[in-house]
Amino acid sequence: MAKKKPSKKQTKTNSINESLPTDIPDETKKKLEAIKTKLDKFKDNVLKKFEEYIMGIALLPPSKEKKEQDNINALILIDDSDSTKMSKDELKDKLTQIMTKMAKDIDKNLVPQVLIISELWQSCYDAKYDYLQMIAMSAPVYDKGMLAAIKIAEVHKTMVLKKFEKYIVSYVLAGSLVQGRATPESDIDVFLVIDDTDVKKMTRAELKDKLRAIIIGMGLDAGKMTGIENKLNIQVYILTDFWDYIKEASPVIFTFLRDGVPFYDRGVFMPWKQLLQMGRVKPSPEAIDMFKSTGDQMIQRVKLKIKDIAMEDLFYACLTPSQAALMMFGVAPPTPKETPEVLMDVFVKKEKLLEKEYVEILKELIKVRKDIEHGTKKDVSGVELDKLTKNTEKYLARLNKLFKQIEKVKEEETVVHNYENVVTVIRDILSLEGVEKVKNVDIIKTFESEVIQKGLMPERYLRILKSVVKAKKDYDAGKLLKHDITKLNKDARDLMKFLVEYIQRKRGRELEKTRIRVKHGKKFGEIILIGKTAFIIHDIDNEEKELSKADIMDNGSLKNIKASSLEELEKALTAVEIPAKVFIKEPIFEDLKSVFGRDVEVLINY
Repeated sequence: MAKKKPSKKQTKTNSINESLPTDIPDETKKKLEAIKTKLDKFKDNVLKKFEEYIMGIALLPPSKEKKEQDNINALILIDDSDSTKMSKDELKDKLTQIMTKMAKDIDKNLVPQVLIISELWQSCYDAKYDYLQMIAMSAPVYDKGMLAAIKIAEVHKTMVLKKFEKYIVSYVLAGSLVQGRATPESDIDVFLVIDDTDVKKMTRAELKDKLRAIIIGMGLDAGKMTGIENKLNIQVYILTDFWDYIKEASPVIFTFLRDGVPFYDRGVFMPWKQLLQMGRVKPSPEAIDMFKSTGDQMIQRVKLKIKDIAMEDLFYACLTPSQAALMMFGVAPPTPKETPEVLMDVFVKKEKLLEKEYVEILKELIKVRKDIEHGTKKDVSGVELDKLTKNTEKYLARLNKLFKQIEKVKEEETVVHNYENVVTVIRDILSLEGVEKVKNVDIIKTFESEVIQKGLMPERYLRILKSVVKAKKDYDAGKLLKHDITKLNKDARDLMKFLVEYIQRKRGRELEKTRIRVKHGKKFGEIILIGKTAFIIHDIDNEEKELSKADIMDNGSLKNIKASSLEELEKALTAVEIPAKVFIKEPIFEDLKSVFGRDVEVLINY
């Protein structure tokens, strides 16, 4: 383990007594006080020698084995992030030997268990959560913040899964804690992804709002249970939204996928994490700007590094902005090996935006890096390194021009695409409100009078609509600037998301009006009227739902009743834009008796 400089990070020591009930017997209290005294001494000895590497020390529950019940089991969590002189297994074995001796010098029954942080995280990547459960049941003696974070997150996760397991895709610890820069005062950031792909009784927006409120409430309960209050920062995403963020590679999601550690995963988070590491996630404009800026920053670092690190930086200084250029053009980022070939095909041969000599610079860097990695090239001379550095600077300068060329090519496509999408959705909303065939020149005025002035949407969305329409006019006149386009993209995305959710909620409310709920015997059934078809659910509380469908005749009666399925119902619901008004005629009540029996009752206001 490499030697560290003294840390300025604050530390926190917790008393075992703080986590114990106050009404325990005196004999037990004395025994715990004796254990605490020994653990405090052990803690002081360990910190004296290894303070910079100790993330936490905790008392574990007694062993279930009878012969080990007198043991005092202590967990020591170790930061091995800078371990370079030995393997992680060697590091763990060495520390275990040293700390075992320290423990035996205090009490022969004091048994330390060393756990390195990389081993803990790897167990989570492998979907093995025994270590998390062990830490959740421990009593901290010394903690820099990690033990508390794991304890409250594990308790909260357990509460959430107990109630909503079928909806939870992933539960992930993220933020400064897993990035190795946390203090005891840091927030504990957790992300949850909820599966909304099987939602039938409410809209996705309603599911998100409902579960988010309950899950955050559980976070407050977990804080009270563990004594770690006002620390848990919970972010809840629905799967369909989260997938959009991944496709756009939002900077927040980039960080979440890159650094996050899954405390629960149904096989979704880890593939995303690996796709990100492979460079196969399409970034948003913000993420592209981030990739663009890495080149110049790395050039300054190259001059201060030794050969192998310098070569890594030179390589990625060219590769990462190259992938950013391809992604900005709409091409999925290729592997490092394939990048020069794709650059040549797209920008040199097809679009004629780049000269071949710059692709050759990237090829040379890839070759040098590969030769060093495989040992066929033993050294890089100062002259050669200087040449590679200058070529990299030349390459990056040319890429900066290429980005401007790509922006110019994409400007018209972006502005027109945003305008057409927004106007199309606005027309759909106006149609929902009974307004048909609105001219483009009247779209703003009609939206204002039929939607905004009636209080159906906040006025800020009218301002965004006006900005989108104005941006299209300015672009047509050649007056639209780059910073205007960037703001337009963000505003258009915000507006589109709100409008789509508005349509979903409107559609959900209208669909509810087409349902007839009935009671027959001790069972509840439901008839859903969609156009000329009625879908009949015979027992809504039965997981294996029996479904039928029938034709709705002009006189309101049901004919041709036959078996159906949930898949057929879901397909019919999806195909409906906005249900037509439904009028129930007298013959249908006679048909309900033949379907559900003569004791059938129609429910209202349910």
